[in-house]
Amino acid sequence: MHKTVVIDIVGLSSSLIGEHTPFLKSYAAKKSLKTVAPMLPAVTTSVQSTYLTGTWPGEHGIVGNGWYDRIDCEIKFWKQSNKLVQGEKIWERAKKLDPSFTTAKMFWWYNMYSSAEFSVTPRPNYLADGRKMPDCYSEPAGLRDELQKELGQFPLFKFWGPGADITSTQWIADASIYTDKKYDPTLTLIYLPHLDYGLQKYGQDMAAISKDLGEIDRVVEQLVTHYEAKNARIILLSEYGITNVNRPIHINRLLRENGLLGIRVERGLELLDAGASKAFAVADHQVAHIYLNDHSVAPQVRRLVEGLPGVALVLDRDAQKQYHIDHERAGDLVLMADQNSWFTYYFWLDDDKAPDYARVVDIHKKPGYDPVELFMTSKARAAYKLLRKKAGFRYVMDVIPLDATLVKGSHGSLVEDKAFHPVLMADLPVTQNDLVATDVYDIIWQHITT
Repeated sequence: MHKTVVIDIVGLSSSLIGEHTPFLKSYAAKKSLKTVAPMLPAVTTSVQSTYLTGTWPGEHGIVGNGWYDRIDCEIKFWKQSNKLVQGEKIWERAKKLDPSFTTAKMFWWYNMYSSAEFSVTPRPNYLADGRKMPDCYSEPAGLRDELQKELGQFPLFKFWGPGADITSTQWIADASIYTDKKYDPTLTLIYLPHLDYGLQKYGQDMAAISKDLGEIDRVVEQLVTHYEAKNARIILLSEYGITNVNRPIHINRLLRENGLLGIRVERGLELLDAGASKAFAVADHQVAHIYLNDHSVAPQVRRLVEGLPGVALVLDRDAQKQYHIDHERAGDLVLMADQNSWFTYYFWLDDDKAPDYARVVDIHKKPGYDPVELFMTSKARAAYKLLRKKAGFRYVMDVIPLDATLVKGSHGSLVEDKAFHPVLMADLPVTQNDLVATDVYDIIWQHITT
């Protein structure tokens, strides 16, 4: 088995490789850059699971970054157990051939309780007084303490939210190198999220994201230099490209206006009650899953969404098979937005009645993905909240705006322009030109075994 590293540069597409990324530009020329046709949904957890199992969401079950649990009647996002990914992972197959084969998963998703020997993933501490403290989870458990002693506390608030920047990606890269030096795993999987932030905030605005491009370029060069010195085979890839968007689709507001959404009022604020809804949507970037608790409204829902501006595809159970997303976790209808649109989770009609979690970073309570968490209403307000924190007072960091038009970039759809497709650069020759997501598994396998 050959030592291999797979470096996931989130959001990277050929449209971004150029003057601001001198290392990647040179590397792409040497390694014959390939593009990978986006899959549905083109979102982090689904794509990563396809890369690591060689199967589609209809088989491995990761139909999005979150979905509706029909038993608990709860919408669940960003869960961490690797057991949610159904099917054999690539390292499990390799270990059958070579029992000495080891794997390090550095921040790839579904990173807890897996069969990988080494792993590190974000995992805040939630304290009894409501505070959330930065931290991470590791296997073995002691690795977490070693890394934080060596590199400092994992910068959780730089990993996501209005403060997200290169700090978290640099920490992941440094942690990956530390783990490699300590354990020398056969396969290392590294997740670098940095480009995701600026691209969703500003879209493909080179003036706004040039700094981000230079920063990620230097981190990738650091990693490649390290792994080349270890004679590792290197694969650089991405999960999706990000396109400019200008139209948020408030899918749950449409369902509510037509009497289909269940709403509960608590303390004068509104909450989406999924279990009490006739129909509701789980929004995930440019994909939305519509779940029906009352199937008699199916024709009405279909009529509503098929006429909605910005919706490019409406997939029922039969049509979902064509797009490899036909799994019991998927919605009764799966919607895909066009290239310029994306789905919000917003369900309230009056901002004064929006739930308290709407104005904070809370990826688990929100019944859908919220890229507006990358923005801040006021730095002065945030500074005031931090002063309250330091003074020991209770506080709520309610600094997230409720303006979906702020978001300028998104992903998830089957964008046709190859300039915005995910990319792949590999040490071994890749002769195939029309790559699809399941081919990535075979390319990783080839690097490990030949």
